[in-house]
Amino acid sequence: MSKGEVLMAVVRAHPELVWQTAPGVPGWVRAYRVRALVADLGGAGAGAALAFFARFGELTPYAAPYLLLSAALPLAWVCANALNRAYEPRMFGVGPEEFQRVVRCGLALTAATAIVAYLTKTDVARGYVVLALPLTTLLTLVFRYCLRRALHRRRARGECMRRVVAVGHRASIAELVERFRRERYHGMEVVAACLPEDEPGDDVAGVPVAGGFSDAPLVVEQSGADSVAVLACPEMDGVALRRLAWRLERTHTELVVAPALMEVAGPRTTIRPAAGLALLHVEHPELAGARQLVKNVFDRLVAASLLVALAPLLVGLAVAVRASSPGPALFRQTRVGRDGRLFTIVKFRTMRQGAEHQKLTLVSDADGVLFKVRNDPRVTSLGALMRRHSLDELPQLINVVCGHMSLVGPRPPLPEEVERYGDDVRRRLLVRPGLTGLWQVSGRSDLSWEESVRLDLRYVENWSLMLDLQILWKTWSAVARGQGAY
Repeated sequence: MSKGEVLMAVVRAHPELVWQTAPGVPGWVRAYRVRALVADLGGAGAGAALAFFARFGELTPYAAPYLLLSAALPLAWVCANALNRAYEPRMFGVGPEEFQRVVRCGLALTAATAIVAYLTKTDVARGYVVLALPLTTLLTLVFRYCLRRALHRRRARGECMRRVVAVGHRASIAELVERFRRERYHGMEVVAACLPEDEPGDDVAGVPVAGGFSDAPLVVEQSGADSVAVLACPEMDGVALRRLAWRLERTHTELVVAPALMEVAGPRTTIRPAAGLALLHVEHPELAGARQLVKNVFDRLVAASLLVALAPLLVGLAVAVRASSPGPALFRQTRVGRDGRLFTIVKFRTMRQGAEHQKLTLVSDADGVLFKVRNDPRVTSLGALMRRHSLDELPQLINVVCGHMSLVGPRPPLPEEVERYGDDVRRRLLVRPGLTGLWQVSGRSDLSWEESVRLDLRYVENWSLMLDLQILWKTWSAVARGQGAY
């Protein structure tokens, strides 16, 4: 028996012996926190300076106190963000919480200024306050976003990653590993796996199996991990999970637990205590009602505005399509919308005439439900360029104005695709299809059919106007890069 096996046996028999010193904070976390601090100071300093010169223009006796206030604002802004825990490492690089805390901090500081001025009967230049704090918040958000993009680029190169030990069954761990490898911007890298004792194996999706469930704290020490991800499995019940948390607490190792409902987002879940138990309450998705009405109005207003603003571009593209190859500028096709209703989608034509008849010679059984060809011979040279940057889809704004589609939603399917849907996949039809969606910002045509379905179902389950705004924001960079479009 090797030394490692002896140590593992001892720890299994006496888990209380596992008591490591707390690991140091990774260097990239300290560096990122410093950069975030500098970004907040810069945002507050720039916001205060712009507000001062916009309100007063020059230094006068009346403006002198506001010059001191402008100098103090960056320090107050950083302290407020620190109190609001806007520098926690778990928020770095992923999720909206980092930006939400900055916005809440701006609102709280504005409210506090107004209350203090009212209670002390201080005559405050409202024009300065109205400019300084919103500009500070906006500039801080911009600087934080730039920091995040830089972090994502480093993570794409394999830097600034969190080392994770995955605990669960083989299939669940394999899926988790695949997701982390595909979406590296999350910054999670599985370095070791802990399987149930009755599941032998040397590796899972290329990740070495380092022990069983009870070995997780020791595996953390041996692999130099800083996080443990526990996947849904019956063996890790409340008692086992609590004991694992106690053992990891000694090393300050982060513990994350994946619930059985992995595709349900936070806004739909709440913890409700009952009879001494912490119950996870899952609300049903809102597929009708006031929020859907707001989404519908928002979609139509934005689409109509874009049609007016982009009219010269649309006319130019139509002329270019007609000049590049024989045939009409627009291509019409029957698609399936909400609740299975058929509608006619409008796009710029990107293929030669007769392309639909040539499709039969390209389709094979290996294509699955979704037909995709990377180098489709039917696509014109102009059509390939338009597809790369999704310019051919701009006429679909007409479908949005007419109510057939939404700005954000699942991909609009063909009737023959819907005929091959299973019961789960048909849930995509509960909402309007979208001009863009999670599939658009997550790989586009490079995604497999299963991954495309998973993203569409995730959107159906968790849609919100805020999520729509995030997807619309990300669509610009996805379209500019042109990756996965063919």
